Amino acid sequence: MTAKSSATAATTVTADRVTGLALGALGVLAFSMSLPATRVAVQQLDPWFVAFGRAVGAGLLAWAYLRLTGAPRPTPEQWRRLWIVAAGVVVGFPLFTSLALTTQTSAHGAVVITVLPAMTAVFAVLRAGERPPPLFWVASAGGLLAVLAFLGASGAVRGALTVADLFLLAAVVLCGLGYAEGGALARALGGARTICWALLLSLPVTVPVTAVAAAAHPPRADVDAWSAFGYVTAVSMFLGFFAWYAGLARGGIAQVGQIQLAQPVLTLAWSALLLGEAVTPASIAAAVVVLACVVLTQRARERA
Repeated sequence: MTAKSSATAATTVTADRVTGLALGALGVLAFSMSLPATRVAVQQLDPWFVAFGRAVGAGLLAWAYLRLTGAPRPTPEQWRRLWIVAAGVVVGFPLFTSLALTTQTSAHGAVVITVLPAMTAVFAVLRAGERPPPLFWVASAGGLLAVLAFLGASGAVRGALTVADLFLLAAVVLCGLGYAEGGALARALGGARTICWALLLSLPVTVPVTAVAAAAHPPRADVDAWSAFGYVTAVSMFLGFFAWYAGLARGGIAQVGQIQLAQPVLTLAWSALLLGEAVTPASIAAAVVVLACVVLTQRARERA
């Protein structure tokens, strides 16, 4: 390989990383309001309806997108991997967070969600074959500790482990798996088509459950609850994944996934604005530390 071709390859890799980080940050911004919006929705709507109904709504948007773009059908191997994506981000995470947030605040939910970047990195190793260097894991742990310290200081951590906490932990594990599998699959399918096919694949499950939930508890809510439901349908379950999966595919699942370290801080900010939950001045210091740790994770290059 000549010096010129080597320089061109290096420039391409750098451009992919920058683009991946930008797309990942956009996805995190979209997801950061998911817990507060879910919290608003489940106060008036059945949590099963919220969890599966938003997947049905997003599935209809996905069908329209795939028809308009003339997307080719996935291969049999890709269909098998799409089942994992669907189980993690279409069914598992929405269901368990909806159940948890019927009794817990979105600020409390942000505590458990803090471990999602680490879980994503672990599945990036197991499912996508990535090998982050030691500096990556050190920086990731530092960011995790910084966010946990901030959340503890803000009063988000209180009491012993509850059933809601177990729901949130299950949501994190399934979401980390769905993120890693979807990010790897998006390298071939693209971010938009990955989430769209996963949503369509889930419709035989999400439609009946939504119908039963609506029949058991007819959905009646005010404008705020329906607006929150609309957000988790169109943004959290659909548009946010366009940027997120594309970012994971281009910038690396483990590294781009660490941008999620900023998500709990953003979630608490949205919780304060939308729900009136208190956020302490320590958020500024925590944000600076988390940003520094995210920068370190991006400077750590993946081993071949």
